[in-house]
Amino acid sequence: MAAGSEAAVAPPQERQKGFLAFVERAGNLLPEPAMIFVYLIAVLVVLSAIGDWAGWSATLQFAGEKAPEYGTLANGVLTFEATSLLSAENVGKLLSEMPRTVTGFAPLGLILVIMLGAAVAERSGMLAALIRVSLAKAPRALMTPVVALIGMVSHHASDAAYIVFIPLAAITYAAVGRHPLVGLAAAFGAVSGGYAGNVAPGQIDVLLFGFTQEAARIVDPGWAMNPLGNWWFILGIVAIFTPAVWYITDKVIEPRLGAWDGEVDTETRAELERSELTGEERKGLRRAGLAALVVTGLFAALMLLPGYHPLINEEATGPARLQPFYAALIAFFFLLFLFTGIAFGSATGTVRNSTDVVTMMQDGIKTIAPYLVFVFFAAHFVAMFNWSRLGPILAINGAEALQGFALPSALLLVSVLLLSSFLDLFIGSASAKWSALAPVVVPMFMLLGISPEMTTAAYRMGDSYTNIMTPLMSYFPLVLAFARRWDKDYGVGSLLALMLPYALTFMVLGIGMTVAWVTLDLPLGPGAGVFYQAPTGGQLLR
Repeated sequence: MAAGSEAAVAPPQERQKGFLAFVERAGNLLPEPAMIFVYLIAVLVVLSAIGDWAGWSATLQFAGEKAPEYGTLANGVLTFEATSLLSAENVGKLLSEMPRTVTGFAPLGLILVIMLGAAVAERSGMLAALIRVSLAKAPRALMTPVVALIGMVSHHASDAAYIVFIPLAAITYAAVGRHPLVGLAAAFGAVSGGYAGNVAPGQIDVLLFGFTQEAARIVDPGWAMNPLGNWWFILGIVAIFTPAVWYITDKVIEPRLGAWDGEVDTETRAELERSELTGEERKGLRRAGLAALVVTGLFAALMLLPGYHPLINEEATGPARLQPFYAALIAFFFLLFLFTGIAFGSATGTVRNSTDVVTMMQDGIKTIAPYLVFVFFAAHFVAMFNWSRLGPILAINGAEALQGFALPSALLLVSVLLLSSFLDLFIGSASAKWSALAPVVVPMFMLLGISPEMTTAAYRMGDSYTNIMTPLMSYFPLVLAFARRWDKDYGVGSLLALMLPYALTFMVLGIGMTVAWVTLDLPLGPGAGVFYQAPTGGQLLR
């Protein structure tokens, strides 16, 4: 992708010294995320053999009548015993169930379905047009909060958030006489440092909760993900981070950079003119808005029509009644992206017939080919982790050890947040890190009474703010190239220094927000709370 292009990488003499240089060197030694899982699988095979030989096990009080997969139940006690992955049973399972292991990997189907719709919305030009129109009419005095808000919302637009929005923010600032690097910093801080925030759930929520679901079922086989399970939390991030971006940008970054003495040259004016919506694009956005209303109305009708409730579980009580609706949100996102993209493209000419729609879907799948390769190895790691029983053994024994320390829930979640942020300095992929961490931390914290949704929220917070303080972030070289348009001598260290106030502020706010959410026991989203109570009565032995 463009972020990794050779031309955008800083020359060696411009690289930062000290700790940041260590981070960059250490991170560059790491293999591709897919290969990381190959090495993790090798380590897992060795550990499983040792655990089988040494008799590693863990026990749990369990009130259910049927033992979860890979566990044995006797006299109300659930037991997990380590099993070697080199056993005849597991080797046979590895080879005979390889296709099923990959296709049964929950996040794969979820992201494929949503990506088919999102590809149409993106390639029709709708998402980029939304970004452009949102920024075009921002008043000079309110440009920074508008940039911050759009930046966090633009995650739904995938690559367009970086490729379109960040350089456009710099150009827009220049056009009103403000330093373009101020606009670039605000946009980069919001898009990348505020990666965990948004006004509505989207693809990343579905992807991460897919891994959470796989892990949660180690303790509770009936646990089903709710794509809205972090909605209030990510909305809270927007509410807290937006004024923070506003203050840092206008009171710290802009005074530091000083007045901009450049001119709005012909090229800048031309780019601004290109960023203005055409009549066809405005018509397309109106059509897309109507399409969004139709799709939303359809789903509302499926819940509210008298005597016809496909998305309501009539037999359940409380939040469980909405479980079919939560499960249908994957289809909702797919249809929303698909029909709004078609509506926009039909007005602008990017979608002329069904062949164009199918081609856009195919192109969208092509862009996630690296993810499909990653999934092959990640799926096998998760499956083999389950076959070895090491996941629940680590989770149960780890929970017992932590229970002995009597640490508050807030401190446990901050530890996950900080671990996530440290790993993010070296491994940029949010899904790669979570697929490896979730099988241990999610069930462990469930046994300590912390919900999977809260653990996921803490991970997401830690995974976001370090994006703008590491040169290993995949889009960092691209943003550096954007900065050099306005200052040809700008280096890696210059960009890191520019973004450090955002990163440190986000870290403090993120930790404080996580602690406050747990302390006040605030809901994380519809039907999702901070704490967890096993419906089957599973609890640690005392």
